[in-house]
Amino acid sequence: MTSVAGEPVIRAAGEHALLVETGSLALSHRLHAALRARRPSGVTDIVPGPETVLVVAPGADLARLRARLAADCLAAAGGAGPREEGVGAAVTIPVVYDGADLESVAAHAGLAADEVISLHTGRELVVGWLGFAPGFAYLTGLDPRLHVPRLDTPRTSVPAGSVAVAGPYSAVYPSASPGGWRLIGRTSLRVWDVTADPPSPFRPGTRVRFERA
Repeated sequence: MTSVAGEPVIRAAGEHALLVETGSLALSHRLHAALRARRPSGVTDIVPGPETVLVVAPGADLARLRARLAADCLAAAGGAGPREEGVGAAVTIPVVYDGADLESVAAHAGLAADEVISLHTGRELVVGWLGFAPGFAYLTGLDPRLHVPRLDTPRTSVPAGSVAVAGPYSAVYPSASPGGWRLIGRTSLRVWDVTADPPSPFRPGTRVRFERA
């Protein structure tokens, strides 16, 4: 998103952070990649969202950082700088499709359960951003026929490895947690491991493909 003068909108977020309003997921990815490739002084965290990038920099010169972010955002909007991260080989996730909500997803979509599985495995998804819990990746590009609402009443505990859909997204629960997404399967692949480096195979821009186990 840009102002009338063409400058990106950058807002203060508390005392130690700036929020860049990019206006699109693609531009969030481009700006995130640029900042990771050449991290500004004092920046401790860079958090991309669907249409924003939060830059946390305790004690930094925020006026100078704001100018740097404006320049990087305009360069990214013009196609300059590094591309999105994770553009190499796709992460393949084996799934046993026996989720508690598979039949209800099929009914909502007017499909058979096998058709739901075919649609879920039939296209490559992309990590939009991470949030909600460590390692929880919002996967974009889900077939529109699988866009179903969240549960009216969230579950108090969803097992780690559960594969789910909600709205236009799919996800793998990285750890046991409450959740209101509709469960269609499960995977044995660990998508969050604090002893691994990196602890998650997902970064914004990572391509993901599900396959029937």
